[in-house]
Amino acid sequence: MKDLWDLFRVFAQIGALTFGGGYAMLPIIQEEIVNKRGWATDEEILDYYAIGQSTPGIIAVNTATFIGYKRKGIIGAIVATLGMIFPSIVIITIIAVFFDQFENYQIVQHAFAGIRVAVAALILNAIVTMWQKAVKDYIGIIIFLVSFFVVAFLDVSPIWVVIISFIVGIIIKHKKVDSK
Repeated sequence: MKDLWDLFRVFAQIGALTFGGGYAMLPIIQEEIVNKRGWATDEEILDYYAIGQSTPGIIAVNTATFIGYKRKGIIGAIVATLGMIFPSIVIITIIAVFFDQFENYQIVQHAFAGIRVAVAALILNAIVTMWQKAVKDYIGIIIFLVSFFVVAFLDVSPIWVVIISFIVGIIIKHKKVDSK
């Protein structure tokens, strides 16, 4: 029972810092789950991010689900997921009740402007961390550049980019294995 409580508590703490959405939480998940608790390795967390991004839902919630499942099976997945979304439900409900009364205050507008900048920094940190761990050779750089270009400039759905990158990764790995 203590393990389930730990899953809920850790992901509720992460979820309470939800400003900016799932990507902004990735560095926090990395620090808490890999560095502090050892619940996953760097490679596993990158795999969870990749799968979490390519499946429906918010990447941070999907990642929490995977980690919960790894730790305690289906009940762990449910508990970790509930932990991750619980603070958001509470915060969003409170904001919804009071937002109309406060949205025009200058201090609230400045606070959101500051939060947006901090979120951009968190997302950039997640990008740099993932780059350092995921892009290991010139093939990775090529896949990254092509993926970025087609999503950013050609308006191709990220779903197709993930599927095609998945297939390219399998083909490249298969060719490397065959050549040995």
